Amino acid sequence: MRTDLFDFDLPEDRIALRPALPRDSARLLVVGPGAAAAFEDRTMRDLPELLRPGDALVVNDSKVIPASLHGRRIGRGEHEPAIAATLVERLDGSRWNALVRPGKRLAIGDVVRFGSEGRVCFLEQLDATVEAKGESGEVTLAFVLHGAVLDQALAVRGDMPLPPYIARRRPADDQDRTDYQTMFAREEGSVAAPTAGLHFTDAIVEDLRKRGIALHHVILHVGPGTFLPVKAEDTSGHRMQGEWGSVSAETAAALNGTRRSGGRIVAVGSTALRLLESAAAEYGTLAPFSGETALFVTPGYRFRAVDAMLTNFHLPRSTLFMLVCAFCGLDVMRRAYAHAIAGGYRFYSYGDACLLFRASSTL
Repeated sequence: MRTDLFDFDLPEDRIALRPALPRDSARLLVVGPGAAAAFEDRTMRDLPELLRPGDALVVNDSKVIPASLHGRRIGRGEHEPAIAATLVERLDGSRWNALVRPGKRLAIGDVVRFGSEGRVCFLEQLDATVEAKGESGEVTLAFVLHGAVLDQALAVRGDMPLPPYIARRRPADDQDRTDYQTMFAREEGSVAAPTAGLHFTDAIVEDLRKRGIALHHVILHVGPGTFLPVKAEDTSGHRMQGEWGSVSAETAAALNGTRRSGGRIVAVGSTALRLLESAAAEYGTLAPFSGETALFVTPGYRFRAVDAMLTNFHLPRSTLFMLVCAFCGLDVMRRAYAHAIAGGYRFYSYGDACLLFRASSTL
């Protein structure tokens, strides 16, 4: 499909720079199933009553690491240009793949010093050597520290890797260390938050339990490619980056039981949805899964495992907007987003949410 079909205009003031407080006060747009889908304006606190007893929500437990580092190139002349790095994938105890800016300032063998200006730390700086370079700003960084000591240094020096549409307008701060983490976060590995989970509170979880709605947990470590706009003119020219995920045997069995009992599987976020669909067999039966998924969902995809999803409002031309259009229909989601923009909903990672029912499902 043509990528421009997934374009839309969004006023700059609709981009949320901070989350709603309390988290469950975020607005919630409910999009019903079918081509004539009705829209309903609610809040996240209403989520339990919008679902049925016997339904099951699936949340992503991945934890965001403070993967954004700022430093300077050293040891090559008097000029020491500033370097920004976002860690993307850990290769071993001391080596990471990273995206750097400006990449043209670095050559293989260069040393980047990530300092600790303004912070109390057990070392004054953290050095890394450029071992390899890619064509689009990717580098392999070999740090002087290893294992848990490196993790501690990164936790001190790193910032939360806020998406570009927020980072362009304000720097990350200590509040983001709390705000950009879901209440379910337990296993480090993501460089972007599974943002649909940001809206949950203990009160919502308790109300879901009282209503007889189960909560199940999976892991998918979110990479930066998930949120990038698609640059190809046609969706067939885009390739998703692989992300590691896991569905346990216990969770797969419980969700299969939900389906047999007539309950619906509700994915909290596109990450949970893509992982469940990757773990599903032809007719929707879920199996344990552990490995990478690069599933790219566009209109025409036949969903096998997920009946409804909770998600935020996404960027134009992004794989995430394409996914929700596949889930509910392109025309429906274009109308839903127009409704949200006109109604003052807040967009993107720190924004409001929508509850989507698959085109062929029932309320």
